[in-house]
Amino acid sequence: MAPHPPVRPGRPADATTLRGLQALLAEPSPGLLSAALAERSGAVPMAATRLLVSPDDDDRPTGYLLAVGSDPTHIAELAVDPRVRREGRAQRLLAAACGDADMVTVHVAADNGPARSLYAGFGFVETGRSTEQFDSSDCLTLRYCPERDSSRK
Repeated sequence: MAPHPPVRPGRPADATTLRGLQALLAEPSPGLLSAALAERSGAVPMAATRLLVSPDDDDRPTGYLLAVGSDPTHIAELAVDPRVRREGRAQRLLAAACGDADMVTVHVAADNGPARSLYAGFGFVETGRSTEQFDSSDCLTLRYCPERDSSRK
């Protein structure tokens, strides 16, 4: 039996739904999501992003994670539909993205308590603070190093 909620790679057919989910973010990166979708369509020869989705029972995305790079991996966006929050979707997306990474970083708005809790619960630690990363809030840089938490693998 597959783990619930499931996680699968994003596909070009998910574009409309993912853009709707992206609208939930305070400071989205539409160009980055478009690039990730283009990579999956074959329009771009080399993949530089990782796009994961958490689908519902009808395989429609209800959440997604967009990561870039590999040393370290950086989580650029993570969004979950408010109607399905608290079902473990963000945790499953995060676990899939962190799976074999040596290090993972993320920028989080200092006033985003739920996101900070999610990442802290997974083992991310604060490594920096900036007033220039986001327009609407101070930014915290968080880092996860799996060798410090081997129980996640």
